[in-house]
Amino acid sequence: MKKFYLKPKLFSVMKQYGRQQCIKDIVAGIIVAIIALPLSIALAIASGVQPQCGIYTAIAAGFVVSFLGGSRIQIAGPTAAFATVVAGIVATQGMDGLFIATILAGIMLILMGLFKLGSLIKFIPYTITTGFTAGIAVTILIGQIKDFLGLQYVDGSIPVETVEKLEANFHAIGTFSWQAFLVGAVCLAILIVYPKFEKRVPASLIAVVVGALMVKFIPGLDAGVNTIGELYDIPVGLPQVNFGAMDLSFAKISAVLPDAFTIAILAAIESLLSCVVADTMVSSRHNSNMELVAQGAGNIASVFFGGIPATGAIARTAANAKNGGRTPIAGMVHAVVLLLVLLFLMPYAGLIPMPTIAAILFVVAYNMSEWKRFVRVINTAPKSDSLVMVITFILTVMFDLVIAIEVGMVLAAMLFLKRMSEEAHVTGWKYVDSENDKDNTELKVIPENVRVYEISGPMFFGAADKILDITFKEYTDTLILRMRAVPAMDATAMNSLETLLAQCEKKGVRLIFSHVNPQPLSVMQKSGFYDRVGADNFCSHIDDALESAKSR
Repeated sequence: MKKFYLKPKLFSVMKQYGRQQCIKDIVAGIIVAIIALPLSIALAIASGVQPQCGIYTAIAAGFVVSFLGGSRIQIAGPTAAFATVVAGIVATQGMDGLFIATILAGIMLILMGLFKLGSLIKFIPYTITTGFTAGIAVTILIGQIKDFLGLQYVDGSIPVETVEKLEANFHAIGTFSWQAFLVGAVCLAILIVYPKFEKRVPASLIAVVVGALMVKFIPGLDAGVNTIGELYDIPVGLPQVNFGAMDLSFAKISAVLPDAFTIAILAAIESLLSCVVADTMVSSRHNSNMELVAQGAGNIASVFFGGIPATGAIARTAANAKNGGRTPIAGMVHAVVLLLVLLFLMPYAGLIPMPTIAAILFVVAYNMSEWKRFVRVINTAPKSDSLVMVITFILTVMFDLVIAIEVGMVLAAMLFLKRMSEEAHVTGWKYVDSENDKDNTELKVIPENVRVYEISGPMFFGAADKILDITFKEYTDTLILRMRAVPAMDATAMNSLETLLAQCEKKGVRLIFSHVNPQPLSVMQKSGFYDRVGADNFCSHIDDALESAKSR
C-alpha cells in the first residue's frame, strides 16, 4: 500500500521514542527558548509591531509547526527575512491588513503542500535567494541605526523605506546620544566576543541583562537611553485580539493579496531551506509537502494568537540540533517555555534598552547577509548570474522584496532561455568524397538525393526558429531529421516542424524522422503531426532511416 504523503514527522519518531531522548529534547527546547526570547522581541520591533507579538508568534507558530511539521528539529518563529515585509504591510495596511495577509498566506502554504508543490521551491535560483537575503540584512541594519545611536526624529516622522530611513538618520544626526551609543557598543562587543569563550549561555541573553543593568545602575545613562517599556506597553498574560473590528471587505482583501503571496513564497523558501540544513545536521530527511502544510497552519495559528508571519528559523533550528534535540518534542517544549515567560516574566522585558535590541539585530543582519557567499558568487559565477544577484540585492534595499523577486525571476528566466537556445543546434551532415577518406569506417553512405540534419538540444520557443533554417537542394527528394539529442519540444517548435513539413509537401520532398525521444514524439502525436507524416516515416535508428530513403 502506498504511504500517505502528508504525515507529520512527530507521528513517525514517537514509535521509538525513549526517556533518554525525551530528556535531551526538553533541555534543547529550554535552551532554544532562551535564545528565541530576545530575538523574538527584537524581530517584532524591527517589523514595526509590538514587542510581545514576537513572543506570540514563537509560541503559536513554534508549537503548531513542530507538532505538524515534516522535519524532526525545525524551530519556527519570527525571522529577520520577514522584518521589512511586515513593516511595509503594517505601515500601508495596518495590523488588520497584516493579519488578513498572513491568514491568506497560510491558506496558500497549505494548498501548496496539499498539491505537492514543495519540490517547486528548488526552481528559485540560488542567486535570487542570495541577493534578497543580503538585501534584507542591509535593510535591517539600516533600520537599527536610529536606536543604536539614540537618534530622535524631530518631526516625529516614521520612515518606512530604507532610503527614507537613511535620509532621516542623516538629518537627525544632531540628536546623537552618547549614552545610547555606549550601551549599544558594550552589548555589541558582548555579542561578538562572548561566544568565542562560552557557548552554553546565549550571548544575546547576556547582552540583554548587561544592557538593562547598565541603564538601571550607572548614573546618567538612563537620561539618554530609551527602553522597551518607555516606548511600548507590555501586556501581562495571554493576548487579546479583537477580530470583530477587522476590515474584511473585498477591497481590503484585494489590497493585501500581493503581500500574502510574498509572505507565502518567502515562508516556503525559508522553511524548506532550514529543513535542508536540519537534515544535514541530524542525518534525516524532511517531508517538504508536510512542512508547507505545517507552516501554513502555524501562520494561521500565529494570527489568532496575536502574532505575525513565521517561518523556519535556521539559527534556532541549528541550536536545537547542537543541544541534542532530535524530535519535534524539542520545538514544542521551546513554545511551552516561552508561554510560561509570557505569563510570568513578560513585564521584565520592558527593562531592555533599545540600543541592546539594535545590537542584537546588527549581529542577526551580519549573520543573515552571508557576505562571503555573496562575494564568492560575484568572483566565481558567470557574469550574468552575478548581475541577477546584484540587481535583486539593490531592488530589495531600494524598493521592496516583492519587486526584487519578480524582477529577479524574470531576469533569471530570460537568461535560462538564452542559454538553452544557445545549446540547441540544427546542423546538416557534412558530405565528403568517400574515395578520399577510405580509412574512416564511421562514414554513412548517403544517396545524393537525400539530406540529413542533426537536431540537438531542447527545442522550445527560444530555439524553434532554427528548424526553419533547414534547406535542401533542387534535386533533394528526401529529408531526414535525426532527433536523438532532442529531450523535449514545445508547441512553438512543433509549429516550426509543421511549417517545414508544408514546404516539403510543396516541393515533393519526403520527410523522415530518426530516433525521436518520448516527449517530442508525444507532442507530435497529440498535434496530429505524426499521422500527417505517417508512421512509416518514423525510424528508431539512422541506419533504418537511410535504408528507408534508399527504397524510394
